[in-house]
Amino acid sequence: GAPIRALDLPPIVRIPEPDPFEACKVLDGGASGVIAPYVEYPEQVRDLVGAAKLRPLKGDRLAAALDDPNTMEPALRDYLDRRNANNVVVVNIESVPAMERLDEILKVPGLDAVLIGPNDLSCSLGIPDQYREPAFDEAVQTIMKKARANNVGAGIHFIMDGIDLRARWIEAGCNMIIHGVDAGLFSKALREDFDAIRKAIGADAEGGEAEQVIV
Repeated sequence: GAPIRALDLPPIVRIPEPDPFEACKVLDGGASGVIAPYVEYPEQVRDLVGAAKLRPLKGDRLAAALDDPNTMEPALRDYLDRRNANNVVVVNIESVPAMERLDEILKVPGLDAVLIGPNDLSCSLGIPDQYREPAFDEAVQTIMKKARANNVGAGIHFIMDGIDLRARWIEAGCNMIIHGVDAGLFSKALREDFDAIRKAIGADAEGGEAEQVIV
């Protein structure tokens, strides 16, 4: 976390499961926030908010503060607010059960944003990877609009082609898009380089020498 912070960038880490203890680990390591996968219950969000926004409270004292923030002394509440002011909680909405509980999830105080996992959501809808199906589009639109109506950010992890889809979802309220990943960008650049080399070899090697070169 420290090297990234030195660049004035807030490191937000995707934890392996929606577990407040996993959230504490990455926050203790310097993260500015967490993304929790496959969240389906408001209670999961509540626990994650407790881990990120009320650090270092734990145990019964944390549970009491989550139930009623007024149980905290003014000095403690001010300290926690200042200490955790920039910590972000993002949860993945990527299943039909999560959508069925979306209104409750969005009402949890301290939730900053929801992020759609398109592959998981499409599978849960029974239309795997069919991102242009009306049912998938309707689900995305519903999540975006409900989130923004509750002053919660809304995003989608969408690294495939489909600029027109991105534009449509931005109109629905999307304000966070994961456009690519480093491994994918690296692979794309290599493919483009290799294609250029193969094209150059094919153009220049009329005497059969090209087949001796492995790219």
